[in-house]
Amino acid sequence: MAQSEPTLSEQQEIRLEKLDQLKEYNVNPYPYEYDVTHHSREILDDKESYIFENTDESPRVSVAGRVMTRRIMGKASFFTLQDSQGTIQIYIRRDDVGVTEYNKVFKKMVDIGDFVGIKGFVFTTGTGETTIHAESFEFLGKAIRPIPTPKEVENEEGETVVYDAFTDKEQRYRQRYVDMVVNPEVRETFRKRTQLVQTMRNVMNERGYLEVETPILQPIYGGAAARPFVTHHKALDMELYLRIANELYLKRLIVGGFDGVYEFSKDFRNEGLSRFHNPEFTQVELYVAYKDYNWMMDFMEEMIEKVALELHNSTKVTVGEHEIDFKRPWPRIPMYEAIEKETGHDLSGKSEDEIRAIAKDLHIDVDESMGKGKLIDEIFGETVEPKLIQPTFITDYPIEMSPLAKKHRSKEGLVERFEAVCNGKEIANAFSELNDPVDQRERFEEQARLRAGGDAEAMTVDEDFLRAIEYGMPPTAGIGIGIDRLSMIMTNSDSIRDVLFFPQMKPE
Repeated sequence: MAQSEPTLSEQQEIRLEKLDQLKEYNVNPYPYEYDVTHHSREILDDKESYIFENTDESPRVSVAGRVMTRRIMGKASFFTLQDSQGTIQIYIRRDDVGVTEYNKVFKKMVDIGDFVGIKGFVFTTGTGETTIHAESFEFLGKAIRPIPTPKEVENEEGETVVYDAFTDKEQRYRQRYVDMVVNPEVRETFRKRTQLVQTMRNVMNERGYLEVETPILQPIYGGAAARPFVTHHKALDMELYLRIANELYLKRLIVGGFDGVYEFSKDFRNEGLSRFHNPEFTQVELYVAYKDYNWMMDFMEEMIEKVALELHNSTKVTVGEHEIDFKRPWPRIPMYEAIEKETGHDLSGKSEDEIRAIAKDLHIDVDESMGKGKLIDEIFGETVEPKLIQPTFITDYPIEMSPLAKKHRSKEGLVERFEAVCNGKEIANAFSELNDPVDQRERFEEQARLRAGGDAEAMTVDEDFLRAIEYGMPPTAGIGIGIDRLSMIMTNSDSIRDVLFFPQMKPE
């Protein structure tokens, strides 16, 4: 059945009529290019370099952006132009740009949201506002849909009521392109996210670690406990999985002879949505030969402290009602010790049935498919993790929770693993990596038993990875750091959707 044409609003109809009129005036509403020489912020920050008493000597500037407000005043007008750096006021006169361009095009055809180009000089108005005096004006892009613009109206009770503010969270996430126009501070969040990634990349590059790429489509998924997304490769007639982690491929590269490799990777987990979870997310994984988890804790502290300093010029970051300090060193607390402190229960040496009974006693929702490791993870997640606001390393996990980590060198039943927790959520996971192929096979086989018992997130046996480490793998430290969650903290964002340009949403 053919799809029906969308119903146009009155505003859209009017703007489409203007589009036709522009063409009648031989004005191309969608030209191919425009020479931009300056941006708003650089002019406003250094206005003394642009404003001269004799305007003939003033340097000429060429700017472009959206029209965001207009004040039409007969033969001259003011409007606000928004570009990628901010906003700046424009003064435009009929005598400068021409009668047709001003009366027929600017006054009658330009709407809020349209892209225009302005060439002219900078001056200061009588009210002290830095302004560009337009000497020429050019249409660069006609907006058919009106940009939402807040309007303040005083009601009968004398209260100020705001209409048409683009504040609905779901609408903002769905239409991020509008969100960034109407709420330009959102762009700063994403600039900081890019700055965060670049800082981390610089730290690792300075150490000589190699940035690499590994497969996103994998015949066997692994490296984490999660449900995968499944797809089908037609030519090979086989199922493939979107990666849930890139760990096992990066460790193959350590086997191959690199001393340090890292990857900023898009990973995918077929799980529910929450303000901390999106099915598509970004993390950086780093593997360094001849190091252990103690070294990796030191390295992470150093790197994240540098991120805070780069973004905020301080190790202290405001997140909601908390001030979080990333200054080294961070506390290091063994997992069993952290759980005992919060619950009064010492889980060390307890059987699976005993731990399940403790979980039920703590009113934690568990089921019979959960093995010992999953039960401990649930207890920790419910009772300890939400209370860890300052960056903290939780160390020395039970072996059942960590099928890819080396056994602890001095504590029976534990592995050399840590998670970094901050603002009540895990932001990183790291191991002294397991490089014993016999031990690794046994761990994979135990995961297979859990999977057969109903744990859909248990790992599968990866025979090629086992073959790789059978060729020999040096002692290695590995870490995965969640870029989205770290970005939430560094930008004081309440939801993971606030730091993703286009978060996953239910269909409209």
